[in-house]
Amino acid sequence: MPWIDTHCHLDAPELAGDALQVRQRARAAGVVHCVIPAVEIANLDAVRTLAHAGGDSYCLGIHPLCVARAGDGDLAALDQQLAAHRDAPRLVAVGEIGLDYFVPALCVSPLRERQEHFLREQLQLARKYDLPVVLHVRRSVDRVLKALRDAGRGGKPWTGIAHAFNGSAVQAQEFIKLGFKLGFGGAVTFDRALQLRRLAQILPLEALVMETDAPDIPPHWIYTTAQSRSLGTPQGRNEPAELPRIAAVVADLRGIALEALADATARNACQALPRLAELLSPKKPL
Repeated sequence: MPWIDTHCHLDAPELAGDALQVRQRARAAGVVHCVIPAVEIANLDAVRTLAHAGGDSYCLGIHPLCVARAGDGDLAALDQQLAAHRDAPRLVAVGEIGLDYFVPALCVSPLRERQEHFLREQLQLARKYDLPVVLHVRRSVDRVLKALRDAGRGGKPWTGIAHAFNGSAVQAQEFIKLGFKLGFGGAVTFDRALQLRRLAQILPLEALVMETDAPDIPPHWIYTTAQSRSLGTPQGRNEPAELPRIAAVVADLRGIALEALADATARNACQALPRLAELLSPKKPL
């Protein structure tokens, strides 16, 4: 069963030291493709290099958690990078961009307004270069939906992914109406994630894509509590190779065959990020 990990940070410090070995383990587990999003200007080259080395794809963008150390010059640099690589087959989206209202400092001035400014500007860049977007939407669904509607007025429909989605069923439907797929990963494996597990059950199959967000959002079999960590138990490391096991939880929740989920979510990923279809076709390497 071929799986697509639509969101993993292979360049993160936890993985970068042996990123190619991480990728090999994922491939052995059936993960045929990884989408590697950037988070700031400093790592644009790293995600591009890793994508080429592993036969994967990448996104270019500035994460809301990184706006505190980013300047408007970074937006100009992103614009230049998107212009330089706009036709690169492995560039599949602008991302990871969005809003984060979980971190207290990002909920108040000046960083609240700053991250909203960065989102608006990057949505305009996605429009400028006719690229999908990969969204970070943490406790900010309605504000991100408003930004998408404002930026999309009079233009083509959006495509892309609301990564690590954890909103309501109504909010999920609003993203779907706008043209987005919804990313499900390790959080859905926790029994206590009742709302998220219900969404995994009831949302249309054609709306779902799979992700790990590695090394973040580990599934329950890797997660170590803060109390255990304080006693010396190390945190398990989330990798793309965990994707099939995470997907098995979703398939079980939906009561469908794992093969059916693999087929549907791969097809959905190619709809959300259209350049993936060409990358995954059995043609000469790009």
